[in-house]
Amino acid sequence: MVRHSDSASELWKNLPWKKFRRELFRLQKRVWKAVNVGDKRKAKYLQKLILKSLAARFMAIRQVTQLNAGKKTAGIDGKASLTFEERFNLSELLKENVNTWKHNKLREIPIPKKDGTTRMLKVPTIADRAWQCLVKYALEPAHEATFHARSYGFRTGRSAHDAQKLLFQNLRSQSNGIDKRVIELDIEKCFDRINHSSIMEQLIAPLGIKTGIFRCLKSGVNLGFPSQGTPQGGVVSPLLANIALNGIEKLHQSVRYADDMVYILKPEDDAEQILECISQFLAERGLKVSEKKTKLTATTNGFDYLGWHFKVQTNGKFRCSPSVDNFKAFRKKVKHIVNNSNYGAKVKAEKLAPIVRGWRNYHRFCKMDGSRFSLYHIQNRTFKVFNKETKQNRYTSKTLLDKAFPAVSYSENKHINVKGNKSPFDGDLTYWSERNSKLYDGITSKVLKRQNHSCARCGLKTTSEERVHLHHKDSNHYNWKLNNLEALHESCHDYIHMSKRHCLIESGAV
Repeated sequence: MVRHSDSASELWKNLPWKKFRRELFRLQKRVWKAVNVGDKRKAKYLQKLILKSLAARFMAIRQVTQLNAGKKTAGIDGKASLTFEERFNLSELLKENVNTWKHNKLREIPIPKKDGTTRMLKVPTIADRAWQCLVKYALEPAHEATFHARSYGFRTGRSAHDAQKLLFQNLRSQSNGIDKRVIELDIEKCFDRINHSSIMEQLIAPLGIKTGIFRCLKSGVNLGFPSQGTPQGGVVSPLLANIALNGIEKLHQSVRYADDMVYILKPEDDAEQILECISQFLAERGLKVSEKKTKLTATTNGFDYLGWHFKVQTNGKFRCSPSVDNFKAFRKKVKHIVNNSNYGAKVKAEKLAPIVRGWRNYHRFCKMDGSRFSLYHIQNRTFKVFNKETKQNRYTSKTLLDKAFPAVSYSENKHINVKGNKSPFDGDLTYWSERNSKLYDGITSKVLKRQNHSCARCGLKTTSEERVHLHHKDSNHYNWKLNNLEALHESCHDYIHMSKRHCLIESGAV
């Protein structure tokens, strides 16, 4: 006899996700086009259709319960996950209350900052996160049509590497970067002090969404500042911050990643006048420049931004390398795993691999010369630990070391930026899927190209909205031959392994 939970599990896995993804994207594309031609009335009508859409509801629930990095973080109700029955129940709850949604209070988690202070992460419940995700599906395409081309943070299809390349283009020798200065802008408590009215005034949305967003903002306010702040930890918070700050890039030549900004000044530019314009812009949104952290720096002195150190050398050449703080934080993570006596060399190698690969991939467009950034000394120390734990078996130690420190090809300043104001919602799936393939390292990129930049399971294009995983067809994770590998959406990969596990349970093997 099949239990109800088993039938709900099968029903959830067998939902037409491919069809849902297409239906949602079709509506989002229409919203983007409507705002792009200035027809906000039509855009709001289409946003209402997204809120009513069965496809959007299920996609939102799947996003917050299966795909998001913080999917297992509990809200104030203590729930860290939902059963399959609860997911279906949540879909019905969203359907009935989407326009009258009332937010629960937020769970506060203190996060230490590098300057010794703490910031408060405010986490909504899973149900509230699902509502926010559903609303984000409606809001994002509308505002993507209005966002500035030099804004890269927390935007679909854009990344920190775009900001890195823009700085290279403006500070290299052909652009006379040696004569320029930069304003390293820091906005004081940006997420905590954004004025609610400035967000609501700029919001392109029907009344139901606006009311819900207003309640969302009020659920996480500081008692001393009842009309300010977006709760960090909410699904929609980064988008709301981008909406509030949109337009600050027009004040002067700059690059923005969320609330991190760098203004590029030519010798004739007046820094004080530019800062005055910035202060006025921010004051209208309840924000102000942090005098303590905002600096005017010569490019020849170098500056840190987004985990990198940028500097124009005395010969005029532009250089970008990992910042000192970024490298220290990475080395600390590696040392914590290598020196941990609770698990052996094999487990250490498995834990190290994603950390090292992620760090190397992030810095693959930097100058990585020297033993420091090649990680020679860290690898040497790790090999000695592995060799000791494998009882002087040098072959096994070397194999585990190669697994723990996967190689990544470096190509200094070779990242290709997004074309102008192109948007993932413009319908050009070929451009976005091909671009997404190039963002992955060698073997994943090769497999994606062989599959015409599509998922091997569902057949849909692999855009940046969902991570791509490599699947080993024979389940042997040491067999990296191209004909044994498939590139899949993260969710498609999960379903393959869930199905395999279910078969093993049915046969009694597990």
